[in-house]
Amino acid sequence: MLACTNSCAMVGLEGFIIRVEVDLSPGLPRFNMVGLPDTAVQEAKERVRAALRNSGCEFPMRRITANLAPADLKKEGPAYDLPIAIAILLSSGQLESVPGDAVFLGELSLDGSLRHTNGILTMVSVARDQGYESVFVPAIDAEEASLVEDITVYPVPTLDSIVRHLRGETLLEPMAGDGWTHCASLTDAIYHLDLAHIKGQEHAKRALEVAAAGFHNLLFSGPPGSGKTLLARCLPSILPRMAPQEALEVTKIYSVNGSLQAENPLMLQRPFRSPHYTISNAGLVGGGRTLRPGEITLSHRGVLFLDELPEFNHAALESLRQPLEDKVVTISRVSGSVTYPASFMMVAAMNPCPCGFHNHPVKECSCSPSSVARYQKRISGPLMDRVDVFVEVPPVEYDKLVENASGEDSAGPRLRVEEAREVQRQRFADNGFLCNSEMGPAEVWEYCKMEDAATSLLQTAAQRLTLSARAFHRVLKVSRTIADLDGARTIGVPHLAEALQYRARAALG
Repeated sequence: MLACTNSCAMVGLEGFIIRVEVDLSPGLPRFNMVGLPDTAVQEAKERVRAALRNSGCEFPMRRITANLAPADLKKEGPAYDLPIAIAILLSSGQLESVPGDAVFLGELSLDGSLRHTNGILTMVSVARDQGYESVFVPAIDAEEASLVEDITVYPVPTLDSIVRHLRGETLLEPMAGDGWTHCASLTDAIYHLDLAHIKGQEHAKRALEVAAAGFHNLLFSGPPGSGKTLLARCLPSILPRMAPQEALEVTKIYSVNGSLQAENPLMLQRPFRSPHYTISNAGLVGGGRTLRPGEITLSHRGVLFLDELPEFNHAALESLRQPLEDKVVTISRVSGSVTYPASFMMVAAMNPCPCGFHNHPVKECSCSPSSVARYQKRISGPLMDRVDVFVEVPPVEYDKLVENASGEDSAGPRLRVEEAREVQRQRFADNGFLCNSEMGPAEVWEYCKMEDAATSLLQTAAQRLTLSARAFHRVLKVSRTIADLDGARTIGVPHLAEALQYRARAALG
């Protein structure tokens, strides 16, 4: 007898509805799985057999063939355990019927309980988009699944409970409410690092605020101990909270990656990823045998902090160039290709030379001019051209370190950043952009209107600094952000001069 249920497969961050077909026929007991299953799917045979027996159901001692259609799509992960078990019960007559508009998702334990399954949010979204009206998910993942609107979510604690539900004996209660209601009840995040903890470095704090307001790439350069890393780690404390659209995008990524915590089903804080410089190219960009997202995708809508930038593998650094421009990364393998979102803010820190004291006001540099040049050339010109804001961070003076008065805390800059982001949101309401750094050349000329004096200054600076076309547009984007922080409708000379100051380090060095 043939029976069918519905499930979902994940390829990258995309989901596809899977038809699970189970046929029972006379013959020696055997369980065959077809449809390009990986090892985890093949092992579902043993999990399903034990779960059925330990849930009071009968495992049919006949020839069982399970097909996961379409057969040309590779199936990975244990999410097919539940639909296979339900299809076996249907085929053996232990269940009369199941809703045709339902999707079943979940990994089975040997005792019949359902375990956490990666990618629930994306799979439920696909089911909703394909017109399915209900979805059965592990109870531990029900809160995450409830973030998707217009679909009924049934939390399933055990295989026995869903069997009794489908038989009409003890009905499961659908997940009540909308997961988005958690957003309104949460207070502001508590940050362990605050700008008030940083002594001095007022110009660097200002650059951090400008970069946060427009989501611009930022590079700190200075001697060891000057506060570059501390400045970067304070950045989350001044970034605005994510909009619902951004939060859902980030949550889907972390759900598929298996990094989402069950007690926190919605990502509300912007990601801050800080990989070590020994990271591989696949770890940074993504890939591997199962095509997993890398650090740049896990930094989507957040910050990718690269400390000790010249120490990173050259190939890994060069692989950042395309994602920084296109805001997506495509990973191609013989078995297929996937595209991941990669709209992140790159923040980097580096020493000026191997010893770290090149041009130090007090300490003498022990590096030869050739070693300094080689060290700085580890970062290619095309990658440097994609950085918007360059900041020299000098050593902190003793008087600044011992003074009792602390500087402005993160609350003030965060408020100004949020106000500037709201201006940008209204400006780009019809374009689909969220911040100034996402503007293309056409939008730059439309929204970056300058005063006559500023136009003359830009012409002179472009000639003296020999700005590339990309650098030219990035200067205008940063100028637009500075003007937004100032509440100005057009870019004036002070706004453009500050943006050029952030660019002069790259152009001259």
